[in-house]
Amino acid sequence: MRLNYKGLKDSDAWRKAGIDLPPYDPEKLAEDTRKDPRWVHFGIGNIFRIFVGGIADNLIRAGLLDRGIICAETFDFDVVDKIYAPFDNLALAVTLHEDGKTDKRILGSLTEAVKAQPRYGDDWARLKEIFTHPGLQMVSFTITEKGYALHGADGQYFSFVNADIANGPEKCGGAMAVVASMLLARFKAGAQPLALVSMDNVSHNGQKLRESVIEMSEQWYERNFVPSAFVDYVKDEGRVAFNWTMIDKITPRPSEDVAKMLEGLGVEDMGIVVTSKKTYIAPFVNAEAPGYLVIQDNFPNGRPPLEKSNAGVYMTDRDTVNLSERMKVTACLNPIHSALCTYDIMLGYVLFADGMHDPELSKLAHVLGYDEGLPVVDDPKIISPAKFLDECMNVRFPNPYLGDTSARIATDISQGLSVRFGETTKAYVARYGSAERLKALPLAVAGWLRYLLRVDDEGKTYELSPDPMNAEMTRQLEGITVGKPETFTGQLKPILSNANIFGVNLYEAGIGGKIEAIFRDEIAGPGAVRAALKKYLA
Repeated sequence: MRLNYKGLKDSDAWRKAGIDLPPYDPEKLAEDTRKDPRWVHFGIGNIFRIFVGGIADNLIRAGLLDRGIICAETFDFDVVDKIYAPFDNLALAVTLHEDGKTDKRILGSLTEAVKAQPRYGDDWARLKEIFTHPGLQMVSFTITEKGYALHGADGQYFSFVNADIANGPEKCGGAMAVVASMLLARFKAGAQPLALVSMDNVSHNGQKLRESVIEMSEQWYERNFVPSAFVDYVKDEGRVAFNWTMIDKITPRPSEDVAKMLEGLGVEDMGIVVTSKKTYIAPFVNAEAPGYLVIQDNFPNGRPPLEKSNAGVYMTDRDTVNLSERMKVTACLNPIHSALCTYDIMLGYVLFADGMHDPELSKLAHVLGYDEGLPVVDDPKIISPAKFLDECMNVRFPNPYLGDTSARIATDISQGLSVRFGETTKAYVARYGSAERLKALPLAVAGWLRYLLRVDDEGKTYELSPDPMNAEMTRQLEGITVGKPETFTGQLKPILSNANIFGVNLYEAGIGGKIEAIFRDEIAGPGAVRAALKKYLA
């Protein structure tokens, strides 16, 4: 059985393998979507394919949507060439339940994949054609937090952003410049309305997207690349909406076990690909069953009935989105992920689920979530924070079949620290005048810094997960040697006082000194990391 349009025609073989097929014609859907595009998505990796693609697939199956999603990639073009094109853009979705059962179905909702860069001339022209289509309603994003960033930790533009500003709309490369360029094309074609919907795991994601697109547009205006009316168009949320969302679905890298299972069922070419950009991707996607997507309902050109997808989608107002996102990102899920993943690596755990059974790490998770996070999080009403946290702690995090690695979770960890730890810190300062009563959160920050030394609790070395700040942080920690605490001579001060990293100066918040003390204890030698966890969680 081959995963392509032709291969799907052998429907009996797929059904015998227990793989659910689309009850619609994916090839016709792709043709219809190409002629009349309604929905484009940037960032076409794993969570997009199984969750967002699954939402669209549900709607199409139910007869509530008659167009698919056009997939645009600005960063890793191997994904288009090796995962989308060879399989006619089809995806095999595998849901991994906590009892070991799996659900398998083919998604036909992803209809086209384009490389969103000017150097790919035909694709660039096609993207413009899509953006100038009056019926286009929605542009969504899962490009990770760093995809929205224009500035480094020093506040200066990244070099690629400087190039995008200088080169203008037709020679841009970064995601934000590409989006601004496409909006310019839509403006020139009649300035039709459009909703831009960030679905990234980022606090105030719609605001970040809006600010970056506007900043790029204003920079181009100052250099006479665009008229002032275009900047006005982008700023007018009655015409160009930047919706906020909260997204949640744990989607680990493709599993070798799942690949073997599928091949054992007779599905061909299920091998995992590691792209030149270090993306782990396969023709299939594996993920947990729970999923949440809370979306601000502001679509000036109409939208699909997303809330009818039976996939955990809530349409609501911006304030409720914000409360839902804060619940997840600042208290119930992401802080625990970020705190435990670095300790997992230092204590020798590969899977996040395994670390959840460690007594010290389990206690760290409980204190961080229940004792420190929940008390300062407002209830969004549509989702109960306590029940959400219970589901994470008792069902999702310990799921051994998910196969989610702590190394994956640690990827780009620096980009979320200001939200995952900074917001709770600021909440305690606002409520109590200081965050000094926190004990799990300082352990989490110290653990990240100790992890950056690349030596585990037994003295063995390991590789850091990819992160844009690895090189800078390594330089700042230079000279510190595990086993020689005397080599720690205040190197943390410029890091812990950097509000660009944590959203707040941690010394002014009252926990900078505590983090230094924990860090000093954790570099004492073999076993010091675990000893520090026991000491500071007592």
